[in-house]
Amino acid sequence: MEIYLVRHTETVCEKGVCYGQADVEIQTPYETVFESIVKQLPPDFELFSSPLQRCRILATFIQKQAAIPQIKHDDRLLEMNFGDWELQPWNAIDEAVLQPWMADFVSVRVPNGESFLDLHDRVLSFIETELTQSSQKPIVIVAHAGVIRSILCAYSNLPLKDAFQNKVDFGQVIRLEI
Repeated sequence: MEIYLVRHTETVCEKGVCYGQADVEIQTPYETVFESIVKQLPPDFELFSSPLQRCRILATFIQKQAAIPQIKHDDRLLEMNFGDWELQPWNAIDEAVLQPWMADFVSVRVPNGESFLDLHDRVLSFIETELTQSSQKPIVIVAHAGVIRSILCAYSNLPLKDAFQNKVDFGQVIRLEI
């Protein structure tokens, strides 16, 4: 089975701002980048997307360009919940609270948010229920860097603590064969 992991394009957030499940907008214009993404996809596929607008807008463009009948939006594809840190500059987060998470982002939860393991458990649930039951068509997943890194860890047996070895750029398409 072919899986295409597509990261949303760049957001309007300034560099250095923590955002996860905050529903931030994407930078415009985006049509040229979107067209480039569509050219990297197969002609027929099943389409899944995070419901956040930065993914939803791209998924809708892909759906229309590729004439895909439906987008399956799934909350399990949401980016990590950064809780109290959402939309805060990273350098404004209290060092005493940030350091334990930086030392062990896999299992330490952000205050009122998630750990990377929490995100990974959601992603594994998505994989088990959606990808194992899907048709033989290729799968396209429009999501976030954290979700994509989680999927890459799952399929390459890379430990979660090493997830950031997988570079995932804005608008990048990663093809997996499983």
